[in-house]
Amino acid sequence: MTYAQLMAQAVKAREGAYMPYSQFAVGAALLCKDGTVYTGCNIENAAFTPTVCAERVAFFKAVSDGRRDFSAIAVTGGPAGSPSASDTAPCGVCRQVMAEFCVAPDFEIVLGSGPEDYAVHTLAELLPLGFGPKNLHP
Repeated sequence: MTYAQLMAQAVKAREGAYMPYSQFAVGAALLCKDGTVYTGCNIENAAFTPTVCAERVAFFKAVSDGRRDFSAIAVTGGPAGSPSASDTAPCGVCRQVMAEFCVAPDFEIVLGSGPEDYAVHTLAELLPLGFGPKNLHP
């Protein structure tokens, strides 16, 4: 699957966002190493703490289906009713979830506004000196 195709799925996933408080819609598409894609959107809650980001929705769906091998995730977001912005990056909690399930430093995070506008980063770039399973079991 190309990055453009993965980003297109993230853009589509963004349409399902439930964001009545922030009015900021985010979509994510997680690519498993076997080619399976899991999508997610942000889901807000009036109490704020139970809110779940699009990236974690995608990861949790995949993990609950028994998936553990991932190669990339595409993320896009922006104000509701507007096109996606090209610089919507995962929050710290989402980066930590990625560190839990993507121990390979070359896991790719594709950030952009759509299939024609994206940049590819590694988890190591976005979470330098990250804490993960290797820290508990060296």
